[in-house]
Amino acid sequence: MQERRAPPKKTGRTFLVVVDDSEEMRAALRYACRRAFHTGGRVALLRVVEPSEFQHFAAIGNLMREEARQDAEVLLQRMATEVNGTSGEMPALYVREGIARDELLKLIHEEPSISVLVLAAGTGPEGPGPLVSALTGKYVNRLPVPVTIVPGTLTDDAIDELT
Repeated sequence: MQERRAPPKKTGRTFLVVVDDSEEMRAALRYACRRAFHTGGRVALLRVVEPSEFQHFAAIGNLMREEARQDAEVLLQRMATEVNGTSGEMPALYVREGIARDELLKLIHEEPSISVLVLAAGTGPEGPGPLVSALTGKYVNRLPVPVTIVPGTLTDDAIDELT
């Protein structure tokens, strides 16, 4: 159940969430939206399109890249509606092409408004996920902002109680 109250004064804090196809991403998104709502911040969404491995025919590779970018934009627009409903504010949207970890780090360095990175830990036996592993391991010193790692198994109600 979503509470309706006036959000606090705008703080300029931006909570960045990487939109991927994992189940646990939903927990990170919910957490970021609730924190933004309660602190007067906003949410930013990043979708990274991995480079096409189809390089033999440039025209086909370009078409595949364009279709992937369009799909990413449609997904982010759909998620923006959800974010607006939960946080009370339209998110900033970013689509990048490349390796997710590298593009995430570039965006954080390019956008001074991003103040917190919110990730969710994977729920499977393979571990917390490649971004969480990289950004809490050898890439941790390249992050100029704090990282909040949300357990991917948290329910919406549990997240609401935390925020």
